[in-house]
Amino acid sequence: MGRPDYYEFLQISPNAEMETIHRVFRFLASRYHPDNTETGDAEKFSLLRQAYEVLADPAKRAAYDASCKDGTTEPDPLLTSIDFMDSLQGELNRRLALLAILYARRRINSYSPQVSLEEVETRMGIPREYLEFTIWYLSKKGLITRGDDSAFTLTADGVDHVEAQHEKLPVLRGLLTRGARVVPAA
Repeated sequence: MGRPDYYEFLQISPNAEMETIHRVFRFLASRYHPDNTETGDAEKFSLLRQAYEVLADPAKRAAYDASCKDGTTEPDPLLTSIDFMDSLQGELNRRLALLAILYARRRINSYSPQVSLEEVETRMGIPREYLEFTIWYLSKKGLITRGDDSAFTLTADGVDHVEAQHEKLPVLRGLLTRGARVVPAA
């Protein structure tokens, strides 16, 4: 499972004007919104939000377009290798995955270690609604912080926690060695 083609999903040209993107987004949002009893689809709605967040922001759109041209792709979502949906174990896995993603980013770029919620959703392959409790818990424990721009950063206590737990928890060890690879922040 590679990076989704947002233009294909929205059925618009890569040269589409911002007005077209907004119009298509509004139309599809009403169709796919989970509250729509006839055509609601939570997965498609989540993908729609991701596509809109990227394509409606000129800087993110330019980076997305450049990655499409040069053939680079985002890492596959972790969902393909880890169960995030099982009730208790899924929650524990979500916490470990978020910590691993933030740890990897902190090590790659300690001066700009922020990871956006959009990137977390993409990497984990799950919508933000499933991350609310995870984020609340890790924030209250002081392991992560959320900046004014809503991006997440691993705290020093978070680094200590990851390093203390990685040998004890095979899921965390696996995430740190293969699954939490991240692209450095631009």
